[in-house]
Amino acid sequence: MVFSSHIFLFGFLPLALLFYYAAPPRARSLVLTLESYVFYGWWNPWFTLLMFASTLIDYVCGHFICRDGATHRQRKAAMIASVCSNLAILGFFKYALFFSENFSSVATVFGLGAVEMPAFLGQIVLPVGISFYTFQSMSYAIDLYRGHAARAKSFIDFACYVSMYPQLVAGPIVRYGTVAEQLRTRRHSLPDFVAGFTRFNYGFAKKILLANPMGRLADLAFEAGSPGAPVAWAGLLSYALQIYFDFSAYSDMAVGLGRMMGFRFPENFNSPYQSTSLTEFWRRWHISLSTFLRDYLYIPLGGNRMGSARTYLNLLLVMLIGGLWHGAQWTFVIWGGLHGLVLALERLGKNVLRVSLPKPAGWAATTLVVLSGWVFFRSPDLSTALTYFGSLFGHDGMTGSREILEAVFFTPLNLIQLSVFAAVAWFLPNTGRFLREVRPWKAGLGIALLFVSVRVMGLQGFNPFLYFQF
Repeated sequence: MVFSSHIFLFGFLPLALLFYYAAPPRARSLVLTLESYVFYGWWNPWFTLLMFASTLIDYVCGHFICRDGATHRQRKAAMIASVCSNLAILGFFKYALFFSENFSSVATVFGLGAVEMPAFLGQIVLPVGISFYTFQSMSYAIDLYRGHAARAKSFIDFACYVSMYPQLVAGPIVRYGTVAEQLRTRRHSLPDFVAGFTRFNYGFAKKILLANPMGRLADLAFEAGSPGAPVAWAGLLSYALQIYFDFSAYSDMAVGLGRMMGFRFPENFNSPYQSTSLTEFWRRWHISLSTFLRDYLYIPLGGNRMGSARTYLNLLLVMLIGGLWHGAQWTFVIWGGLHGLVLALERLGKNVLRVSLPKPAGWAATTLVVLSGWVFFRSPDLSTALTYFGSLFGHDGMTGSREILEAVFFTPLNLIQLSVFAAVAWFLPNTGRFLREVRPWKAGLGIALLFVSVRVMGLQGFNPFLYFQF
């Protein structure tokens, strides 16, 4: 189930909160864990076995890392076992088919003949949120090995950490050390519950009232193939707004749900479209992923400590892997490579050439790079992406049907929505800042937004969550 659904809002969530608060304080982590497994198993009950296996492996590895008398070599072996097991799970379910298909293509190109792929690879179903919870679970063993976290006091605490339904399937990626104390004892209060409920309401409204209308327009443009420049640019803007509001909304709801149960999750968004450089963008967009890649990949690769050329290479490698993390398609790899290349160029300009763009020019350049990247991110394959780029720059393959598409796309309502929603994303403060202090009128507005959103949701036939596919 998804947060923006009737079954979650009027079925699962009220019952989950009822059982959670009815349980004795010492049993609440167990209750939350069981509820999270019900939530996750709603799509496919078998997926819960995979998550449990990942949780058990990392808990056992953590035990060996912290075992009294363990040598450095034994501790390192346990940490490597955790990392390898998580990457193996992720690699099999998410990348086995991708690498098999590409291996077969390379073999054909080099005259080695067609390589027949095992039939079962085409039947693999990608478990929802596997990229998030494997990264989160894996970070526990790494942090224990580095001495950045203390071992979980019980298996229930660790299972609760991995499976918490508010942030299970789309983040934020929470470090164990961030919530370790909260897992053992956390503060519950009416003001915190109201603040969390209000944050959830704003996120819910953002998803239904902002992200979904933009998604409908984005699909109309991208599925047209070659829609012509006006619709192509408007469709690209629509997708940029859809993915922003979609992921931002989920993050708001995750933070809000966590706070309703006494947890303080880290913020995952900080008005990224207001950035004046791509470096700043990645400090603001999907903050938990960018810090994960920095701490667990960029810095171990050498970061910026091994000379300029190695720094640029590290940036490129990290973003290529970050792109592949989002999906097993070359379009995601190209998206990551584009961002890595621009990050390297920014570092070159700042540290070597000693030049930087004025803020307005930096904002415009960053926005153009981000929008260009979204073309690859949204397109199912490279051919579709290149065709769409052609439309952006004037190639029109629709001829007679272009006027019909423009008439359907550029209605007064759609133009107003595009303008207002773009202003919200690019110029207004984010929800976290707005709700830093929850006053009665803000809480009341949140309830009104929830009521309106529920009514609108009943009329919508379009309600995807983009980041669930990752």
